[in-house]
Amino acid sequence: MNTESNSKEWFIKGLKNGIPIAAGYFAVSFALGFSARSAGLTVFQATLTSLLCNASAGEYAGFTVIASKASYLTMAVITAIVNARYLLMSAALSQKLSEDIKLPHRLLVGFWITDEIFGASVMVKGKLNPFYNYGLAICSLSFWALGTACGVVVGNVVPENIVSALGVLLYGMFLAIIIPPARQFVHVRILVFLSMAASFICSKFPYVSSLSDGTRIIILTVLISGIAAVLFPVRNHEEREESKYSSIEKTVAKEVKNA
Repeated sequence: MNTESNSKEWFIKGLKNGIPIAAGYFAVSFALGFSARSAGLTVFQATLTSLLCNASAGEYAGFTVIASKASYLTMAVITAIVNARYLLMSAALSQKLSEDIKLPHRLLVGFWITDEIFGASVMVKGKLNPFYNYGLAICSLSFWALGTACGVVVGNVVPENIVSALGVLLYGMFLAIIIPPARQFVHVRILVFLSMAASFICSKFPYVSSLSDGTRIIILTVLISGIAAVLFPVRNHEEREESKYSSIEKTVAKEVKNA
């Protein structure tokens, strides 16, 4: 009985904490609905997509592939690449679950992972109760699907030129993701401009320009992210601490030598 009561409390807490996420999701998915409408999806199809694919970048990539009439294989590959980070998130979040949490709960928690839900879940002190994750997901992702549906409905009513103009709202989300790390790290800024330039060049370059948009995105994503991983690897906490103490030791040794 205590366990059930505790799970109910965590679920309600997740619902409350999911309200700010839901507000942001509605705005973003509303713009995503325009992309779905432009790709030819109905309200039901777009809403079902948002219920089953809880990823803005992944959905947008999927709608782009549909609009370009690329193959199912292209869609599968590009969606897997764009959403690959969720594999790491689910693996990390599984460490916060108690060992007695059964597999069905673990699968459901993994299925409902998004960037924001992951961030809210990892901030929980101690072990994570899966019902907290359920509360977050049900509250926020329901508005994600609702926003997509509303975007398609509005897209079917307003003129085509307005739909095209409002479609730019979705890029605001990607800018919000890119700008903070780009301001902090020079190499991120360089990679962003390199990606833009490479995308433009590939759209004009012989042979490569004949490939579908989805195929070009796959090639550029793997190539540029691979180069970035080799040239600018992200160090873990232990490596950063070791580097910090190493620099301190070098400074002290330099001062002693000068003295």
